[in-house]
Amino acid sequence: MRPYIALIHKDADSDFGVSFPDLPGCVATGQTLDEARDMAAEALALHLEGLEQDGEAIPEPSTLEAVMANAENRDGVAILVAAPTAAVKTIRINIALPEDVLMAIDRYAEANGYSRSGLLVKAAKMAIAA
Repeated sequence: MRPYIALIHKDADSDFGVSFPDLPGCVATGQTLDEARDMAAEALALHLEGLEQDGEAIPEPSTLEAVMANAENRDGVAILVAAPTAAVKTIRINIALPEDVLMAIDRYAEANGYSRSGLLVKAAKMAIAA
């Protein structure tokens, strides 16, 4: 599959934000450009896997011309993000968390463009790499 076009956005006092015009709801953020690109690749892989698991069609990537034909996309910088060649298997787990921690996770995730799972994956990877 061809790579997907992602749009990077950056406001003065914010992290880098990444969105995929072909995949509404597939977003990522990063404090640095490199982190934003890494998180975009992870978000894309998880989003495509979720579509597949839900039995939904995976859209073909649009061309740059088609993406930029939409005026709303012109304020972002376009990058290419490779679609995973082999789907990463996601395993659903059941964990117990204190309610206040779960609420804090959800607030942070929503405010920073993550899903709950995406934020927990990022936190786990950061803890493992430390």
